[in-house]
Amino acid sequence: MFILLALIAFISGSLPFSYWLGKRVLQTDIRHYGDGNPGATNVFRAGGKWAGVCAALLDGLKGAIPVGVAVFVFGIWGWQLVLIAIAPILGHAFSPFLRFQGGKAVAVTFGIWMGLTIWEGPTVLGIMLFFWFKSVRVSGWAVILTLISLVGYLLLARPDGTLLVISVLNLSILTWKHRHELVQHPGWRPWYRHLRLSWHS
Repeated sequence: MFILLALIAFISGSLPFSYWLGKRVLQTDIRHYGDGNPGATNVFRAGGKWAGVCAALLDGLKGAIPVGVAVFVFGIWGWQLVLIAIAPILGHAFSPFLRFQGGKAVAVTFGIWMGLTIWEGPTVLGIMLFFWFKSVRVSGWAVILTLISLVGYLLLARPDGTLLVISVLNLSILTWKHRHELVQHPGWRPWYRHLRLSWHS
């Protein structure tokens, strides 16, 4: 059963809703905007707030639904859940519908953590993503620091082996997808740089 659920989760994650929304509704290829990523961020750039919100919701739900069904309907946990939870992220990041050139898997990451923890994971991710985007200039570093913060939170508040393994694998995939941005210095924003200097003074 779990193999079938993992396959369904991968296929669900691989559905390029943001790209299709750009093509069908906005009549444009969103890969021509911003960083060329076929994800929700470039739908925001191409079509504005409401198109971007729709894309982000769709990309989130394609992770939340299969993972939530595995956890709350079939009661799957342990290493089997690890495979199911990571499958939508892999599907999105390496979508066969886009010749395995998928998106950066941020929205679908929020989705799988909704499926795993309902509100807890997405809340931590949302708060930390806001904090790190306000602290560093390079968006890739903000995303990776957010995932590292989630790993730290789980270690302290929910030291569950299954969730920790999922979070580390999640971090690894997003690190690979953001690798070109991570060669840059994070670029601390002025308020954070001043705060760091005050700590060391």
